[in-house]
Amino acid sequence: MPTAIALIRGINVGGKNILPMASLRVLCERIGFEDVRTHIQSGNVVFRVGTREVAAAAARLEQIIEADRGFRPRVVVRSIEEWARAIEANPFAARRGVEPGRMLIMFLDGKPTPAAARSLAGVKRVSEELELIGREVHLYFPDGVGKSKLSLAAVEKALGAAGTARNWNTIVKLREMAEQLGA
Repeated sequence: MPTAIALIRGINVGGKNILPMASLRVLCERIGFEDVRTHIQSGNVVFRVGTREVAAAAARLEQIIEADRGFRPRVVVRSIEEWARAIEANPFAARRGVEPGRMLIMFLDGKPTPAAARSLAGVKRVSEELELIGREVHLYFPDGVGKSKLSLAAVEKALGAAGTARNWNTIVKLREMAEQLGA
């Protein structure tokens, strides 16, 4: 059974769309995910599921959360192989002097068109760097995410695709969890 990672957008933020991780694990198991593990409270799930079910996992998870909780969050799923490729493709990770806590990857729910990808160049930013590689936007915030004026909503709008971002430390931790699960 393949290992996959699901990222749930917009839960447990600002008192809205509350979904405790214990409840999330139960919902995942109800729809057939196995060996379900969560990481922190922001909706990161590592699980195993049948080969044919990986592609449908996001929609199934969105549906069961909506049925159980009354809201439908956006969910992005990647196989462990796709996750590893996203990490390896990061154009900032090997750069000297880059602080890991200032890198993010935005995982998109679809692949942007070439025209949408070109419009990314027009997204307003100061010192921030971003690069679209496949279905991921790699972001680097040299002055820190908290001080940035870069709007992730503007990135989504330019690309015509929704996504959810995670910081580098979370990304690496989720890879470790997935590798342990797959071993």
